[in-house]
Amino acid sequence: MPAEWERHSRTWMALPPPRGFIAEDDPSARDAWIATVNAVASFEPVSLMLDAADEEWARGRTQGPVELIAADLDDGWLRDNGPTFVRDTRGGSLAAVNWVFNAWGGIQGHDRDARIGRTVADLASVPVVTSRLVNEGGGICVDGEGTVIVTETVQLHDRRNPDWSKAQVEEELARTIGATTVIWLERGLMGDMQDYRPNLGTNGHVDVLAAFVRPGVVVVHGQPDPGHHDHAVMAENVSRLRAARDAQGRELEIMTINAPPDTVVEGVSIDHSYINFSFVNDGIVMSVYGNEDADSAAADVLRSLFPERRIIGVDARPIFRNGGGVHCITQQQPA
Repeated sequence: MPAEWERHSRTWMALPPPRGFIAEDDPSARDAWIATVNAVASFEPVSLMLDAADEEWARGRTQGPVELIAADLDDGWLRDNGPTFVRDTRGGSLAAVNWVFNAWGGIQGHDRDARIGRTVADLASVPVVTSRLVNEGGGICVDGEGTVIVTETVQLHDRRNPDWSKAQVEEELARTIGATTVIWLERGLMGDMQDYRPNLGTNGHVDVLAAFVRPGVVVVHGQPDPGHHDHAVMAENVSRLRAARDAQGRELEIMTINAPPDTVVEGVSIDHSYINFSFVNDGIVMSVYGNEDADSAAADVLRSLFPERRIIGVDARPIFRNGGGVHCITQQQPA
């Protein structure tokens, strides 16, 4: 699996369908999906899958090179139900890993979304690598050199892969995405854990915890408040990263992007994360949360890492209150 900062031919996305879980409960959230589409399309083409009934609505709101593709969908989290694109190291041709998708342990209906990975591969005209592993794109983070970061609470989740051992997961990640070194973090942020927010969350996706920004360098979610429930979570995860070595034998350099001040919605803590950003050609589309100081500080960290890239922020609060961020709704297709 190539690193996400490598060149893309396009980004794939899916608009939550009009009778889906998000559109029915939170119809205004779809505007945040469209804002993300337009931000990404200012850098590279976007293939937007959507319900046929939404084509006219979306056509009047999208800007730039956006291709609308009618599809049967349950929801709009294409990072997770879409395929993971990989490259043949011998010849450079692409393929698509089609994971088993069961909606984060079966927390909602997913018959349509379980077929989207193969649909995208067919539309991209690439062969499919079929996997028996229940996995989602937001549950893996790679450096493009054979290292992948995962969490125990996702790949070993008892409603995903109850009979799989760590060794079996590692063997499958080697077979499918070429990962020769797997770094296991302990668990996800509290707001992403299903025992904290029943029927919502991924149970610990890595894409709100840590992200490679270049080989050997990882940015992590920071929670500096010792009284916050995620302070101890990230202390353990960071300690594991500091003890790890990547596929090339390097120690990892770790940089922190602190979370915005805690946000409580209807009595539930929503753990907004700046780690949930998407690489695009010559830019980064990042999740922002309406806190000017915190948003600006996070953008400054990304600019220091990528002075040659343009940084665009999308208000991700409507996406996060439904369970994810900008990275969760985008899936890059490598060039």
